[in-house]
Amino acid sequence: MGMRPPEEEHPVKAFGWAARDPSGILSPFNFSRRETGEEDVRVKILYCGICHSDLHNVKNERGTAKYPMVPGHEMVGEVIEVGNKVGKFEVGDKAGVGVIIGSCGTCHYCTKDLENYCPKCMLTYNSTHYDGTRNYGGYSDVIVVNEHFVYRIPDNLPLDAAAPLLCAGITTYSPLRHYGLDKPGLSIGVVGLGGLGHMAVKFAKAFGAKVTVISRSPSKKKEAIEGLGADLFLISSDANEMQAAVGTLDGIIDTISAVHSLMPLIGLLKIDGKLVLLGSPKVLELPVMPMLGGRKLVGGSGIGGVKETQEMLDFCSKHNITSDIEVIPIDYVNSAMERLEKADVKYRFVIDVGSTLKTA
Repeated sequence: MGMRPPEEEHPVKAFGWAARDPSGILSPFNFSRRETGEEDVRVKILYCGICHSDLHNVKNERGTAKYPMVPGHEMVGEVIEVGNKVGKFEVGDKAGVGVIIGSCGTCHYCTKDLENYCPKCMLTYNSTHYDGTRNYGGYSDVIVVNEHFVYRIPDNLPLDAAAPLLCAGITTYSPLRHYGLDKPGLSIGVVGLGGLGHMAVKFAKAFGAKVTVISRSPSKKKEAIEGLGADLFLISSDANEMQAAVGTLDGIIDTISAVHSLMPLIGLLKIDGKLVLLGSPKVLELPVMPMLGGRKLVGGSGIGGVKETQEMLDFCSKHNITSDIEVIPIDYVNSAMERLEKADVKYRFVIDVGSTLKTA
C-alpha cells in the first residue's frame, strides 16, 4: 500500500489543490478517496477555512511535511453517502470535519473524550491513514471520515462562517472552559486579534466576561471594541498603558505565534491568574519570579475532543457566534496564503469549494 500514485490509491476519484514542495505553492491535483466503509460518512465539501497551520505545513516550517499535500482542516459541507452502520448522519445533513479524523478509541484520553490528546490521534491531512495510505485535507471536493469524527453543523449557522469554528473556534473555546475562564464577571485578556483572537473575544463575551484586547497595532482598537464588542484595548508596546493595567486580569488567552515577551503579560494577571498559550513559537522565555510572587499559572492548550467540539458548535448556535470571514475562490488560494503571512485578513479566509473548485 501507499506505493501507488495518489489517483490510484483508492477507488473513488477526488480532486483538490495540493502543494508539491516547500515553496508551498498550491495547484490542481487529482487523487482518490476510499470507498465509504460501514462506519464512514462521505461529505461533499462546500467551504474550507484557511488556518495559519496550513501555511506552516505547506512550507514545511515544522519539518514534517509530506508532499503532495492537500491542506485544510476546517471544512463544512453536505453528507452524500453513509455506511450501513452509521447512526449519527443521513444523506443531506450538514456536516463538518476538523483537525482530527482518528484515534485509538481505547486509551485513557479517548475514554475521557480527549481524542485530540490520544498518542495515536490521526490528523486530517499530512498524515498516514491506518491502512498505510495518505490523508488529504479539505481544499478538495470530497472527504470520507469515520462518523465519530464528523460534526453536526446546526441549522442556524451559515456554512461559510461556521467552517473556521472547527479549528479557530474550538482552539479558543476549549482553554476558556478547561481553565475556568468561562465564568460571568471575569476579566479576560486576548493577545493578538487574528483568526484565533477574534474568536476568543466572542466566546469570552458570550461567557459574560469583561474583555481586554492586547495588540501591538493601535489601528485594531476600533475593530476590537466596535466590531467585536471588546471592553478595553491595550497597546502592548505602550509601557504606560500596560503599567496602568498591571494586576487587572483573571486570565489571558495568548494567540501569538511569533517569539514575544511573556513578562508584561504575566504582570497583567491578578494573583492566581492564568496565562494560556495557543500560538506555537519555537521557544519563549519564562520569567519565574513574577509567577511565584502571584501564584500564577502559564499553561497551553490544543484543540478539543469530539464531544467538546460538538458542544462548542451548539454553543455557537445558541449564541449566534460565527467567524468573521473573507470568502475566496480556490484559484485565489496562493494570494490568500501570502496575505495571511502578512496578517492581512479579517479574520479568516474561507475557500468557496462548492462553487469554485473545478476539475482540471
